[in-house]
Amino acid sequence: MVRPLARAEASAPRGRSAPPNPAAEARFHRLRLDPDLSEERRLRALGFRFVAGVDEVGRGCLAGPVTAAAVILPPNWVPDGLRDSKLLRAPERERLAAEVRAGAVAWAVASVWPPVIDRINILQATLLAANLAAGRLPVRPDALILDGSLAFPEVPLPQRVVVDADRLCASVAAASVLAKVERDRLMVELDAVYPGYGLATNKGYAAPEHRAALARLGLSPIHRRSFASCAEIEQLDLWLAEVGAP
Repeated sequence: MVRPLARAEASAPRGRSAPPNPAAEARFHRLRLDPDLSEERRLRALGFRFVAGVDEVGRGCLAGPVTAAAVILPPNWVPDGLRDSKLLRAPERERLAAEVRAGAVAWAVASVWPPVIDRINILQATLLAANLAAGRLPVRPDALILDGSLAFPEVPLPQRVVVDADRLCASVAAASVLAKVERDRLMVELDAVYPGYGLATNKGYAAPEHRAALARLGLSPIHRRSFASCAEIEQLDLWLAEVGAP
């Protein structure tokens, strides 16, 4: 029988001894930049054949969706140069995303859009996107590796929650790259539909030019009205005419 997995656990890579105390462990994690398959191998050793890493991007944005991805990597393959998407430049992310899509056992992405975010809150929308991504995998996972900020109590799958999983675990890092590339693509498309906010460059984050555009133009339909920075701003009449006033 496979033993239950801890809800939150971070471990040293195989072949290295664990740091002796929490402070040393924190320093150890900060020094690690290249994710590996240590956590995935631990789960496979427990009998889980298909281990999926899940990650999200866009939780703190003022506009656009929150996007999640799920990835199952082969047992002995990590794309060259794979890292947490936040540590990569756009061309590196694009290259890695193409390699992950070509080489992964399975992958999927999912987005949840502002009308739903405003209705159920950003935390629940993030969990929904992550659940959808995992559920869309063409190969059913046996277990999930999640970043420390995610947990799916209603999902009947063994889960390992790892602090900084997008930096430590290869499958989660791969998911972070796919989610980031997909969301960036969507934001470039939205910039053409809703010009003036700089969405192609700021990707919906609260950059100074984005805030200035909000003050000048008002909200578009893809802004998150439930966020404090948007709550007191009216929607632009042009966009109301385009999508229909509520």
